[in-house]
Amino acid sequence: MRNLIMLAIVVLMSMPVVSQSLYKGSDNVQTPAYSPEFPETMRFADTDISFDRIDMYERMDREMISLIYSHTNTMLTIKRANRYYQEIVSILKEQGIPEDFFYLAAIESCFDNRAVSSARASGIWQFMPATARQFGLEVNDYVDERYNCEKATVAACKYLKQGYRKYGCWMTVASSYNAGMGRIGTELKKQGVETAFDLYLNQETSRYIFRMLAIKTIMEDPEKYGFYIKPEQLYYPVDYKEKKVDYPVENWADWAQNEGISYAQLRKMNPWIRNIKLPNKSKKAYTVRIPVKKDLYRSTQTKQIYNRNWIIK
Repeated sequence: MRNLIMLAIVVLMSMPVVSQSLYKGSDNVQTPAYSPEFPETMRFADTDISFDRIDMYERMDREMISLIYSHTNTMLTIKRANRYYQEIVSILKEQGIPEDFFYLAAIESCFDNRAVSSARASGIWQFMPATARQFGLEVNDYVDERYNCEKATVAACKYLKQGYRKYGCWMTVASSYNAGMGRIGTELKKQGVETAFDLYLNQETSRYIFRMLAIKTIMEDPEKYGFYIKPEQLYYPVDYKEKKVDYPVENWADWAQNEGISYAQLRKMNPWIRNIKLPNKSKKAYTVRIPVKKDLYRSTQTKQIYNRNWIIK
């Protein structure tokens, strides 16, 4: 044993020592990391928010740093936002929900309409199965409307309106979207405060609304925070025609081919379809989106940009 120990010491002593000074002036110098600046105040929905309070500043700072240096997800969120902006925001307006809740969808799913969490929350608005059914969405082995952006956004609006009737504060409503209305209501009463900003909550829920404020701040001026996107690099909406299906479908792949598209393209446009077939014994009417062929190719796609702030100025 002693001989083994002595041998290990000799080996370690013979290994070259890499001095930090070797990296000075090297081509391999790491990109410097800057602490991001953000406004002292901002507005979300109907609420003016100040970051003067120490905990408010530090919670916002954490989420800004997290989103800015999580380049992949934040970059994809901005690119995808252009595809879903018109559809989501038009529904928010129709339903009387502040447009800023577009950013709640951003932090829920990064605008990935096929997103699934470890807890089985799904779709752009990340509904759990029971909550989805509660707010009118169909969820089963053949159809899952959590993946239907239009219907899921309407369902999310129902939830948000119910929360506003309960709390009268949009920021508290946003917090309840993560923790649940029952939990937030109980904690407000227990802790004797009026808004979610003053609640002591678990880390995930405590960070939630600040993540939403941070993504809004970044998406209002991505270039300021190091995200440089050319107009042609955004993801554009895909134009489509609609077809009503109120009958059983034995094989969606065959159905898609009859419509001149592939099964993969059908599922991409209609992620709420969850099976190769649709029994549909009740003959319920479903609206299927069929992509316009020219919009399946970037060279011929209609290029719509909904916010010029998302691209290089």
